[in-house]
Formats: sequence, C-alpha cells, structure tokens
Amino acid sequence: MSGPYNWQNAAERQNTAQAQLVGNTYDVLERSAASIQRSNQVAIETEQIGTEVLSELSEQRESLLRSTRRLQDADVDIVRSGSIIRKLRREVLYNKLILVIIIFLEICILAGLIVIKFVRF
Repeated sequence: MSGPYNWQNAAERQNTAQAQLVGNTYDVLERSAASIQRSNQVAIETEQIGTEVLSELSEQRESLLRSTRRLQDADVDIVRSGSIIRKLRREVLYNKLILVIIIFLEICILAGLIVIKFVRF
C-alpha cells in the first residue's frame, strides 16, 4: 500500500467541493431568479398591451355599430325617397295627361269656333 491516507486533505477537498457546489447552485438560483423576473416583466407588459388592444377593439366596435346604425337609417331614408319619387312620377304623368286633354279640348273648341264663324257668313 502506498502510505497512510490523509483524512485532513480529503475533508478539505470535500469542503472545497461543497463550497463550489453551493457557489454554483447560488449562481444558478440567481440566474433563475433574474430569468423569472424578466419573464414576469414580459408578462406584465404583455398584459398591458393586451388591455390596450382590447380597449381599442372596444372603441372600434362601438364605431362600427354607430356606422351600421347610420347605414340602416340611410337605407330607410333611401326607401322612403324611392317611394316619394315614384309618387312624384305618377303625379307628373297625371299632370301631363290632364294637360294633353286640356290642349285637345282647346283645339276642339277653337276648331268648333272657326267652323261656326265660317258657317254663319
């Protein structure tokens, strides 16, 4: 066998190894804590952005609903206008027909007066 075993050196090596292990574990924990902190910050920022987007979408929804109501009102107005225009066309047609009848009657009366005037002489 080679010489006596040095228990003191073995204990020191074990303490040194444990100290390195504790130091490495501490470093890993610090990095993990920093990573978790960054992740939490990203989550908070993402939540804020999501809230802003939802707010914006809500405003856009209200705007679209108002636009839809205005378009529906405009559609109702267009239907009413079409009905009024059809009534006006009908009235114009009736007025033209009455004017044609009046002109025809005036021509008949004028022709009758001319015939009567020439028949008396």
